[in-house]
Amino acid sequence: MAADLRIYNRINREITAPEVRIVGAEVENKVYSLDEALSLAAKMELDLVEISDKSTPPVCRIVDYNKFLYEQKKKQKEIKSKSVKQILKEIRFGPNTDEHDIDFKLKHAIKFLEEGSKIKAYVHFRGRTIIHTERGATVLQRFLEGLEEYGKVEKPPVMEGKRMIVFIIPKGKK
Repeated sequence: MAADLRIYNRINREITAPEVRIVGAEVENKVYSLDEALSLAAKMELDLVEISDKSTPPVCRIVDYNKFLYEQKKKQKEIKSKSVKQILKEIRFGPNTDEHDIDFKLKHAIKFLEEGSKIKAYVHFRGRTIIHTERGATVLQRFLEGLEEYGKVEKPPVMEGKRMIVFIIPKGKK
C-alpha cells in the first residue's frame, strides 16, 4: 500500500523541480532551492515530501514520511466509512399480479425503504401479455400508492424491452 501512495507523493531525491515551496509549522514558509530544502530536511532528520506538484514551484512539507502515510491512510479510511452505500433491491411483478401479492410485496418494499435501500420495481411481460401494458401500469400504480409515505419515485415508469420499470428512493434522500 505504501508503494501505491508513493506514486502520488515524491520524497527527497525523487523530487525533480529545481525549486520548491516549503509549508508547515516548523519552518519558514518560502521558496527554497531543492538542495537547501533537502539539507534542511536532513538537518531535522525528516523527509521532504511533495504535497502538490501542480503548482509552480511544487509545494513540499518536511515531515516523517511513514507518519505522513499513516495519516493519509487514516483519512481515506474515515472518508470511506462516512460514504453511504446505496443498496438496490428488486421487486418483480407480473401483469396479472393479485391484490394480496401486491400487498405482500409492499410490506417488503416498506422494510427495504426504511433500511435506506433503493427499490427497482418492475412488471415483466411474458409472451402475449405484452399487449396488456395497461395492466402492468395499474399494478405499478397500486404499488406506488402504497409506498407514497415511505419513498418517492426517482423516475416515472418506463418500458424497457419486456419490462415496465420504476425506481423508488427513500423519502429522506434525493
